[in-house]
Amino acid sequence: MTYDLTLRNGTVVRDAGVDVTDIGVRNGKIVEIGGISAGMAAEEIDATGLHIFPGLIDTQVHFREPGMEHKEDLESGTRAAIAGGVTAIFEMPNTNPTTTSQEALEDKLRRAEGRAWCDHAFFVGAATDNISELAGLEALPGTPGIKVFVGSSTGSLLVPDDDHLRQVFQQGRFRTPIHSEDHPRLESRKGLLSEHPHAREHPFLRDAECARLATERVLRLSAETGRAVHILHLSTADEIPMIEAAKPGGTTVEITPQHLWFAAPECYEELGTLAQMNPPLRDASHRDALRAALQRGFFDVIGSDHAPHTLEEKALPYPKSPSGMPGVQTILPVMITLNLISLSELAKLTSYGARRIYGIQGKGGIEIGLDADFALVDLDRMAAIGDGSSLTKIQSKCGWSPYAGVPLKGWAVKTLLRGRLVMDEGELLGPPSGEVVRFNR
Repeated sequence: MTYDLTLRNGTVVRDAGVDVTDIGVRNGKIVEIGGISAGMAAEEIDATGLHIFPGLIDTQVHFREPGMEHKEDLESGTRAAIAGGVTAIFEMPNTNPTTTSQEALEDKLRRAEGRAWCDHAFFVGAATDNISELAGLEALPGTPGIKVFVGSSTGSLLVPDDDHLRQVFQQGRFRTPIHSEDHPRLESRKGLLSEHPHAREHPFLRDAECARLATERVLRLSAETGRAVHILHLSTADEIPMIEAAKPGGTTVEITPQHLWFAAPECYEELGTLAQMNPPLRDASHRDALRAALQRGFFDVIGSDHAPHTLEEKALPYPKSPSGMPGVQTILPVMITLNLISLSELAKLTSYGARRIYGIQGKGGIEIGLDADFALVDLDRMAAIGDGSSLTKIQSKCGWSPYAGVPLKGWAVKTLLRGRLVMDEGELLGPPSGEVVRFNR
């Protein structure tokens, strides 16, 4: 058997374990895993000393196009993804206009053609005025399904009450990702802002009870309607027991690297509004509970919630400053530096888990027959994002990172998309070749 490409002598990271072996690729697919004789491929990459992860699938990013391209767009966002070893992304609907119709979805798909560096799909957002269309919208090519905000969001992207949320869950059948913060409580607590506001108040105003109340409602209506839900960016210890109880019914849950890394109030004292995101970064008791849950296998997927804003926007006085931070480029080094879980578990949460949750076709692991998407990682490479090297250049248009100046180890030094080398030591190799992610429907 001959191959278009072989990866030789790499330490292959799969959900079942880690071993040094070779990988054979033909027509963009993995066709062999095991010892491969020299000279059997048109091209070889010597991966000695490198760990070969399946290409990461980041199921929660905000790339801001259309409407907010000054802070990110589909080209720059997917460039940051590929630089971080992420070979597929699911982009969120809170753009301007919002992605709440077939026309808006198709517009995003057209915008990505020839510009997206990685594979991609776009969520459609639920709103009170498109509920009757959701079952048809979730089945369209190019979308993983319907995203629901039960707390504040952009424009009409808000489903704040039980009646409308029940109707959303009754329209369609695919898993529904949820931003889970309670809108009435968020509104009622705005009056608690101090006379001299500071970002340290963010986890107080959007307190843990906001998250707990919303998740309780979501899980109750999920059980009532039989609609599986996916709780995004978990931030509290309070939600863990209720989600655990709901897991046998199909509930899944995401964690972000930043909710595992940062703790209040220190992060707000150091970073100010750069640490501001929704749901908030909370105190060490919540962070440590999330870390413990991660270590016992509670989470199903890691997502970055990459949500960039410009430094000028972030410099606005709190609470006028927008919530969100970049993160798609730093998933691997942050998680490897934290060293909370095994490499196999990390691969499971950054690739295999996304495939299972959303029924991704042909991606999400290192197995014969899947796309040859890989992140080749140097576990010993220590660097800080934006330190001046090509490997750590901040690719996001926003130009900053909450991890700036922090030595991180475990960087992707090569990224392959369907067997093609698309990033080498931080240099992107064009042209962009991202395709639309397909789903088993």
